[in-house]
Amino acid sequence: MDTPTLELIDEAGWQTCKDNNQDPYGNAVVTYAERWARLMQIEMAKGKKLEDIAKPMSYEADLEGITGFQYSYAVQVLAKCWKHGKQLRRWHNLETQLENEGEMANESGVCLIPQL
Repeated sequence: MDTPTLELIDEAGWQTCKDNNQDPYGNAVVTYAERWARLMQIEMAKGKKLEDIAKPMSYEADLEGITGFQYSYAVQVLAKCWKHGKQLRRWHNLETQLENEGEMANESGVCLIPQL
């Protein structure tokens, strides 16, 4: 299966993220984020909505066994650099919220980090 080119809106930010995460822990975040975004792009090209495929694709993309923090960091970097990042951030915030903090985060443009 051919994977699409990662659709970035901030190539410099993506490159900085890659450059700053050369250690195994950080590199797993970058690798996971890129794989997840590409899988979502494939499904969206088939007409599926991001909100319907983000969660199943996040599991499919997780070959490294990432932690919750790594997942949150992947969402944050994709929210900043990926073409569909704002939509992903909004989905993530609503998916993560316990009460209405996701809605408030979406209004302010921030990305929730789940509490452990």
